[in-house]
Amino acid sequence: MAPPNNPAKSVFNLLRSSSLEKCFDLSNGKFNVKGFPLLNDIPSNVTFTPFSSICIASESDAPLPLIQRVQALSHRGGFLGFSKDEASDSMMNSLGRFMDRDFLSVFRFKTWWSTQWVGTSGSDLQMETQWVVLDVPEIRSYVIIVPIIEGSFRSALCPGNDGHVMIFAESGSTQVKSSSFNSIAYVHVSENPFNLMKEACSAIRIHLNTFKLLEEKNLPSLVDKFGWCTWDAFYLTVEPAGVWQGVREFTEGGVSPRFVIIDDGWQSINRDSDDPNKDLKNLVLGGEQMTARLHRFEEGEKFRKYKGGSFLAPNAPSFNPQKPKMLITKAIEVEHAVKARDRALKSGATDVSKFDSKIKKLQQELDDMFKGGQESKLSNGSCVCKDDNYGMKSFTRDLRTKFKGLDDIWVWHALCGAWGGVRPGTTHLDCKVAPCNVSSGLKGTMPDLAVDKIVEAGIGLVHPSQADNFYDSMHCHLAKSGITGVKVDVIHTLEYVSEEYGGRVELAKAYYNGLSNSLSKNFKGTGIISSMQQCNDFFFLGTKQISMGRVGDDFWFQDPNGDPNGVFWLQGVHMIHCAYNSLWMGQIIQPDWDMFQSDHVCAKYHAGSRAICGGPVYLSDSLGCHDFDLIKKLVYPDGTIPKCQSYALPTRDCLFVNPLFDNKSILKLWNFNKYGGVIGAFNCQGAGWDGKEQRIKGYPHCYKPVFGSVHVTDIEWDQCIEAAEMGGAEEYVVYLDQDEKLLFLTLKSEPIQVTIQPSSFEIFSFVPLKKLGRVAKFAPIGLTNMFNSGGTIQEVDYNEVGSGPAAKITVKGGGKFLSYSNVPPKDCYMNGAEVGFEWSDDGKLTLNLPWVEENNGISDVVFVF
Repeated sequence: MAPPNNPAKSVFNLLRSSSLEKCFDLSNGKFNVKGFPLLNDIPSNVTFTPFSSICIASESDAPLPLIQRVQALSHRGGFLGFSKDEASDSMMNSLGRFMDRDFLSVFRFKTWWSTQWVGTSGSDLQMETQWVVLDVPEIRSYVIIVPIIEGSFRSALCPGNDGHVMIFAESGSTQVKSSSFNSIAYVHVSENPFNLMKEACSAIRIHLNTFKLLEEKNLPSLVDKFGWCTWDAFYLTVEPAGVWQGVREFTEGGVSPRFVIIDDGWQSINRDSDDPNKDLKNLVLGGEQMTARLHRFEEGEKFRKYKGGSFLAPNAPSFNPQKPKMLITKAIEVEHAVKARDRALKSGATDVSKFDSKIKKLQQELDDMFKGGQESKLSNGSCVCKDDNYGMKSFTRDLRTKFKGLDDIWVWHALCGAWGGVRPGTTHLDCKVAPCNVSSGLKGTMPDLAVDKIVEAGIGLVHPSQADNFYDSMHCHLAKSGITGVKVDVIHTLEYVSEEYGGRVELAKAYYNGLSNSLSKNFKGTGIISSMQQCNDFFFLGTKQISMGRVGDDFWFQDPNGDPNGVFWLQGVHMIHCAYNSLWMGQIIQPDWDMFQSDHVCAKYHAGSRAICGGPVYLSDSLGCHDFDLIKKLVYPDGTIPKCQSYALPTRDCLFVNPLFDNKSILKLWNFNKYGGVIGAFNCQGAGWDGKEQRIKGYPHCYKPVFGSVHVTDIEWDQCIEAAEMGGAEEYVVYLDQDEKLLFLTLKSEPIQVTIQPSSFEIFSFVPLKKLGRVAKFAPIGLTNMFNSGGTIQEVDYNEVGSGPAAKITVKGGGKFLSYSNVPPKDCYMNGAEVGFEWSDDGKLTLNLPWVEENNGISDVVFVF
């Protein structure tokens, strides 16, 4: 019971008693919003309960202003429930039907990944829909339905017949059953679709009290920095020498990484049939490790044998940068040979000895390539001692000694330790292999090698009562070894193994609490990127501490299924994942758009989106394969980035369209810089989800130029208090990054018409035009050698200098600084010294700024008019 003077309870009672008229009504088989029917043919077992009748805000640990905000809008939302005659561990029920109404949704297309889907009826939904937004133009509003968690059950929306919206509730254990729910889904209405998502997530946060919003949490230190992840460069062959070589290449190329993520391949893993004390060796491709388990919390032999100072000495051993690619190429040959044998067996072949011989020969060639490396030069041979001069601790110490700007070194691990969990009997923890049961809700998702492998081997699951001990055992060693954070992957395997542990909700709570406690103890509470986690279980149960996570599938540089055009169309698919997932995930975590490779055929396309995404920029370049000219349009020499103020979201006119294969729509993203707004227009057409084939595939007839329009009102200025005033400017200067044009626009102007080529983009920077004195009109654009030119402007001040009005601009970075001015300034000063400038009749005012290391790249520019 709350104490008598609990302020939250007082506010709760006050606001509830003065609540406005409720927006929803369920009666006579119809679910109405503000008097208009939203869902029809509602089954008699479905209930609606207003938010204020169920939620006990006084029990929430949310900040008081958040509670007040939610309660002030509580009349806009409520809960749907249903009941059955018999208790069960999984239940399906209709919530009613709708037809001929535009919707936007996000659904899981794999266990761990979700994406956008649009349609016009309940039957158009996909399995495992995480939320749906309905357009209700009759009342100029939008309604969201969010399946949530109630008790030990989680839920998702599914398609039904004749336009029905189905809700599927499951516990994940045949031992956990229920027959009725009062709040298994949340509904909310708002006139603004972006307010809608914020208000709904805030209300759910107060109600469940099992997660926190992004606004309540601190962000990881790498959020505004440049980094490198080892995955696509090495896959499982990652080793100290290769990591060192990669960091050195970036530094010598003029862009110093501020963080490194050592991805999968560094751990101590083996299979159940292996010697329990020895690491599995010579792994290369993703998939080979998915049936292996963690047998030691310390680093694997490759890193454990590293001898301190190996690369700091004058005669440091060399490393062949072609080695990883050679190993990967040979491993792919082995993989193809195995697939050829499997196809032969499926076609009825009885003699596959030729295939077996080829596989054996190729495997031997691969094993031979692993031999004769630098091990003797980097280690003491067979020593596995815990001397401080050996292992990950010495390696991270040497990295920081050599590369002074390297702030963070993170490593990868799966939520359960390794892909196959922890090997029973090899650690001090209570662990056993749990068989995997895939939810029936996932039957409509895309075939996935990772799922097949995990189901094949099961997961070595540490008992949930030891989750705190489990994560602390891993993370404590890593923290002492100089590791400052973790990328936690393969998160949604927990739902497979919850049968004996009270169901998926209770198992998730135990594991996420253990993980959160360890993050607070070992990694300052923020040192984590969550990945393979795009399901409501995670967001509603696992994010009290976690503040950043992936919002897209992996960056695929080519189609793994062999479509040669996949090298292009998969890139647009990636952007759609990230953009639309950010609508809801961004309320809870900082969206991370994942890495890409700077030498990829679509690298510039990716770079344009990363420039305005609002999160970190990191690459997974192979050794020796870098486009430094491109990287330098994203990254400052000191490894920081000109980051936008928020995270990128689709514009309002993109919400109910299909920018992947409708043959007409551009994906437009909006964001803010400190002194302007930005729109990125991307042609993503050419691929997408096929519900019948249950896979993402190419739509080549859509891979063509797309026409569209861009306007200053596409930016949702009111979504940022600091930007709201800019949204009411009389006139704007618009800079087109790719076309290098300056245009002018008012709120009443006609939109800018654009044509975007396939796998191409344009970035529009909108800057309010400022009147200076009686004549001058001025707008600072920023450094045009950076994709996000407006992000380079740190401060702007307009006042009098001497005899005339002046514009003072603080800029970070070196290169061509552009402003608009209708008249030439009288004088120009840079860092206190008078300098020359160039001005042309079209109003372009430019000067070149140096990168001054002593000033951290900051220049103070003054134009006097």
